Amino acid sequence: SAMRERKTTDPLHSSTDLSEGTEKLRLKQEVGLISSVSLIAGTMIGSGIFMSPEWILHHMGNPASSLLIWAACGLLAMFGALSYAELGTIIKESGGEYIYILRIFGSFPAFLFAYTSVILVRPAGLAAVCLSFAECAIAPFYAGCSSPQVAIKCTAAACILILTIINCLNVRLATSVMNIFTAAKLLALLVIVVGGLVLLAKGQTQSFQNGFQGTTAGIGAVGVAFYQGLWSYDGWNNLNYVTEELKKPEVTLPRALMIAIPLVTCLYLLVNVSYLAAMTPSELLSSGAVAVTWGDKVLGSWAWLISLSVALSTFGSSNGTFFSGGRVCYIAAREGHMPDILSMAHVRCLTPSPALLFTSAMSLIMIISGSFTSIVNFFSFMAWLFYGMTISGLLYLKIKKPELPRSYKVPIIIPIIVLLAAVYLVLAPIIDQPQAEILYIVLFIFSGIIFYFPLVRFKYHPRFLQRVTLHLQLLLEVAPTTRDAN
Repeated sequence: SAMRERKTTDPLHSSTDLSEGTEKLRLKQEVGLISSVSLIAGTMIGSGIFMSPEWILHHMGNPASSLLIWAACGLLAMFGALSYAELGTIIKESGGEYIYILRIFGSFPAFLFAYTSVILVRPAGLAAVCLSFAECAIAPFYAGCSSPQVAIKCTAAACILILTIINCLNVRLATSVMNIFTAAKLLALLVIVVGGLVLLAKGQTQSFQNGFQGTTAGIGAVGVAFYQGLWSYDGWNNLNYVTEELKKPEVTLPRALMIAIPLVTCLYLLVNVSYLAAMTPSELLSSGAVAVTWGDKVLGSWAWLISLSVALSTFGSSNGTFFSGGRVCYIAAREGHMPDILSMAHVRCLTPSPALLFTSAMSLIMIISGSFTSIVNFFSFMAWLFYGMTISGLLYLKIKKPELPRSYKVPIIIPIIVLLAAVYLVLAPIIDQPQAEILYIVLFIFSGIIFYFPLVRFKYHPRFLQRVTLHLQLLLEVAPTTRDAN
């Protein structure tokens, strides 16, 4: 199929044109290179590096092969990001996978992605990060025993509500919060890295002796280990969700990716080495929170700094997830795949507040009903299903549409590797250990057909929805956004 023509509206700037007697409302280009790097690194460095190492070691069976998984996940994230960078320079619109699937494959698959992403995938990712933030934040108040689930869920809900207020008020405020928290979490990881290097210099290398002994070989176990590792790297594609808000996107997008992802990968590997220098594999496996156990062993009375750092890190990551997740909802509504109210922006704050409020509400529902581990596995399966579809779209453009203008090109072997990895990650757990949950996920994706044909294909819009939209516009002080013709 050919590339779909773009619509003639584009929220690039916020401005008012009084000479023509019309007011044009647009999101502003306020995200520069530093904020772009912070958005990627700040979202990637969340709860995963502090909680996932024990699960990867559990599934792989030994330290050396678990480190290989961490390195492979970083390489795969880098390859995926470079592929997305080329897509972002061909299709210079916000929305990430949604807008790429829409322009390449058409309306129906794009709607299924938007329906699944807006209602389940993005809120699930945000809920998982906020739950891990809550666990870290309240752990010091329940020393020596496990934290009650009610307290964890209430704290996670409070985190989401605070993020909603920050992101609805101002884009610059949200990016400033990202920059500050990214700096804090990088400092925390550097403390762990330096502590590990000191331990290695003192000769604490017993965890690395016979490093490959007892390696797990099952494709399902390796696939689940990849899920846990890639959860720690999730966020590598976040910049593609806000392309229209980037300053000079054709330069900023690839440059930010090439800075942020190698930086995070190196830090993750060094932090894992530090954990293994401080703990034996059996100690690491029995630890509920690896970073906190490391702090108790290495920092002594200063161990509370690690708990604080983990809480700050997960809060910053949840802010980045929320910032980009709301944009998917906003762009899908702007293209007619979601209710009109979700495509509107606040008339003074110039933020897509209805989309952010909807994402917040769905995440709160996820927090009430789900647990961290179940949400991560469910999220990873769904995410890689659509990553694979998006990468296949890039391969289609490279082969069938080489004449399209692009300021950055990735070698074709890289998206091929990412596509093969996506196929493996989707199929391996199904083949090795089929679960009913995966069937439910697939059924949910295709349940979107029920809504697509009457509401999108045949444009049946009940009158009461128009009245509801009007009242919500007045209540939320929002208006439709416009785009200049390209």
